[in-house]
Amino acid sequence: MTASLEPARCRPGPDNAGALPVRVWDLPTRLFHWSLALTVVCSLATGFGGVMEWHFRFGYAALSLLLFRVIWGFIGGRWSRFSAFIYAPRSLLAYLRGQAHPDHLVGHTPLGALSVFALLVVLIAQVSTGLVADDEISASGPLTRFVPAAVVSLASGWHVNFGKWIVIALVSVHILAVLFYVRVKRQQLVRPMIDGDKCVAAEAAASSRDDAGSRALALVVVIICSGFAAWIASLRL
Repeated sequence: MTASLEPARCRPGPDNAGALPVRVWDLPTRLFHWSLALTVVCSLATGFGGVMEWHFRFGYAALSLLLFRVIWGFIGGRWSRFSAFIYAPRSLLAYLRGQAHPDHLVGHTPLGALSVFALLVVLIAQVSTGLVADDEISASGPLTRFVPAAVVSLASGWHVNFGKWIVIALVSVHILAVLFYVRVKRQQLVRPMIDGDKCVAAEAAASSRDDAGSRALALVVVIICSGFAAWIASLRL
């Protein structure tokens, strides 16, 4: 399903000749994006504030969201699939030289793709280590008793001393990059992640599926991932 845009967004001009309104980000991807952003902020805030019960709750929410995104990266809309933004090194070099392929201007650019994968990997590591971390005072992860003490020690050290700062650094870089593209390169990045649509060149006008069927599929995946996260949470003593 491709939603139409108001004419002003695709007004002919030297920078968007032949541009067409295209559904780039499907609704499940957009909801994931903003839900994860809110969850990460709340998780960091509760972690620094020592509100550990809520920190765990936001951690379980992050777990379910990350599981969903991994699955959706294989079955989601055209531009949400990992295959749409796994770029070869030569594509990255070409993009940096200003020789962007039309696809680079639709979904994630090669640099944006690196940012997305870095965030996903670091957030998955942070959530995973949290599940087996133990502060030896009042908070221990639900899987702590299932792994050796050495693993608990390593996971705790990473989660508390390193992981959270890497998350903060990557989120900061991500926000600064978005601001750079919006303010300097004059590319719309925020609005497409709200309404899903973007004006792109005709040769790169393939749209993402975003109909009732795909949204129902996403809901099923969310329920499964949330159920798994709830089961993990139930293992905490």
